Amino acid sequence: MKHAIKTQEAADLIPDGATLLVGGFMGVGSPHRLIDAIVAKGTRNLTIVANDTAMPGRGIGKLVSAGSVSRVIASHIGLNPETQQKMISGEIDVELVPQGTLVERIRAAGVGLGGILTPTGIGTLVEEGKQKFTVDGKDYLLETPIHGDFALLAAYRADYVGNLEYSLTAHNFNPTMALAGKTVIAEPHTIVPVGVISPDSVKTPGILVDHLLERAA
Repeated sequence: MKHAIKTQEAADLIPDGATLLVGGFMGVGSPHRLIDAIVAKGTRNLTIVANDTAMPGRGIGKLVSAGSVSRVIASHIGLNPETQQKMISGEIDVELVPQGTLVERIRAAGVGLGGILTPTGIGTLVEEGKQKFTVDGKDYLLETPIHGDFALLAAYRADYVGNLEYSLTAHNFNPTMALAGKTVIAEPHTIVPVGVISPDSVKTPGILVDHLLERAA
């Protein structure tokens, strides 16, 4: 049995300077209540690893607007002009990573790999400073794992031992990030008894989840 904690308790676990793996795609599948609590706490100098930074006033965009973020590793920032402006001004350092490469680097961290080999970026600026390998006559770049101090996930349902079920496109990055965060905090929409979630529907087993947030009021 896991004790469900309040959002503010969860936010208090996250120190300044932490690296956060945040699930979601343009805010869908992101832990919105937890993000709000981090903003309210005033946490600073965060590194955010995510597919994107959503939009101003939504999801990760709230962290950007609040000045909580110093670095972003993401596949795109195109729909958040605030992230773009802060990158141009030097307030936020942005590392853009192709989406497939990004999720594979996170997965590599989660399963203990030393990196992945990908042809994406060969012959472009992306390959500068990276090791290159040739396999069966084809060139690949070595992309290193991305670990997180915390993985912040949103789930459709959790059970009393922390097994997580996701809904539709909220599957996106959440199950992979659950493997790569040193501490995993899940924000479920509902919490149900063990057995209510079909074993086939469990995408993140409870052994990976350190903290569950209380259900929304």
